[in-house]
Amino acid sequence: MRNVVLYTLMSLDGVAENPDTFVFDFDEQMHTNLAEVIGTQDAVLLGRAQYDEWASYWPASDMQPFADFINSVPKYVFTSSPLSEEWAKTTVVSSLDAVRDLKSQPGGDIGVHGSLGLSRALLAAGLIDRISLVVFPVVAGRGRKLFEDDKPPTKLHLLRSRSTTSGGLLLDYELRR
Repeated sequence: MRNVVLYTLMSLDGVAENPDTFVFDFDEQMHTNLAEVIGTQDAVLLGRAQYDEWASYWPASDMQPFADFINSVPKYVFTSSPLSEEWAKTTVVSSLDAVRDLKSQPGGDIGVHGSLGLSRALLAAGLIDRISLVVFPVVAGRGRKLFEDDKPPTKLHLLRSRSTTSGGLLLDYELRR
């Protein structure tokens, strides 16, 4: 069975919304970590808002290694309305059953990048297997967080932790069922 791996950039106070407002230094260890994470993935799940933002940016981008990856990998977009922009290898899906189907098929890891609302829904449904966090040494102060308040505890098992030269943390967790 394939794993669903959530990759998220967040501030020290847990904010994951609009990381471009608090990511000031994406150092070499962070780039290497990103390459390792996407190196195991052969499909990506995206929420509609993330798709709309990325479909207008990534097809023309040369920011590596992510540009080649995201432009060549199959993308499954969760939406109930037609997409406004074309992007190669995109499939529209409307329910989390699509994730269960993908998990049962042969292949590599299934990535979740950005897509905060989708990430929360996948966590609530128990469909995330691993979480790879890049925690930046900044307090964002406001913004939506990955983990919602008033939810039952989620047990995690630390797989790996590393610090980076810019003071960030790379944290990999497995969800305990």
